Amino acid sequence: MGNHLDINIKGFLESSFLDWPGQIASVIFLAGCNFRCPFCHNYGLVLNPEKFPSIEWDDVKARLNKFKGWIDGVVITGGEPTINRGLAGLIREIRASSFKVKLDTNGSRPEVLADLLDQGLLDHVAMDVKAPLNEMAYARAAGRTGFLNKVKESLALLRSSGIPYTLRTTVVPNLHTEDDILLLAKQLAGVKDWKLQYFNPENALDCSFRSLEPMDRDFFNLIDKKAHQILKLSA
Repeated sequence: MGNHLDINIKGFLESSFLDWPGQIASVIFLAGCNFRCPFCHNYGLVLNPEKFPSIEWDDVKARLNKFKGWIDGVVITGGEPTINRGLAGLIREIRASSFKVKLDTNGSRPEVLADLLDQGLLDHVAMDVKAPLNEMAYARAAGRTGFLNKVKESLALLRSSGIPYTLRTTVVPNLHTEDDILLLAKQLAGVKDWKLQYFNPENALDCSFRSLEPMDRDFFNLIDKKAHQILKLSA
């Protein structure tokens, strides 16, 4: 037994009711990321993946197979899964065991996403949309420049894919204003499933973000309502 796939698995959660709404899923965490989002809460997998012991795929597979009939599918998350060269091989192995697959991604590698979609390997995609779709706002939220066109390409791929997809935006007080979120709602016109996520300062990658006061819950809920009204009108 060993790890015959070129994949770096750093975590495995046997069952989750949250990571794939409507499904009972196992979750596989892959190492590394090409973004440096200052509010990231999985930053250990981003900055120092070598500090976490790797898990052999064959061990994960053996554990997964014990859940047949209980688990509906497997969520592959990170880090950023699409920077792992063995991702397609991992998904094929999961699907060979009759599990559905959901991919979490930041949308930075549309060529990988396109290949997976073309091969029919994905049942659901959750993609983070970090900020309004302009260079400065996106660079601030992603902690990296030069990815906006890639993100837009991935969005276009999902829109035309025919498979269910979810977009997610974490609303961070010093990165996003109400106007930013409402602008993004207009830019995402026609999207059916967009989740606004409440920022949790605990364990943020950027230490200065750990002392940020989270947005007032009522104000967050109001922004969420306004944003989804815009989406509904554009559908």
